[in-house]
Amino acid sequence: MAHPKRKTSKARRDKRRSHHRIADVPLAECSNCGSMHRYHHVCMECGYYRGRQVLNVSK
Repeated sequence: MAHPKRKTSKARRDKRRSHHRIADVPLAECSNCGSMHRYHHVCMECGYYRGRQVLNVSK
């Protein structure tokens, strides 16, 4: 089994990990109330998904 010949420096290690961050969640505007929600998810403000009500949300 192969072993590293030299210690990987912190700078080289962190350069490699620079793309490991968590991506921002893309948001869509609700067609019913106008608030922002995740794509393909029910709007938690009004309970609508794709133009019809699927949740009863009490305010």
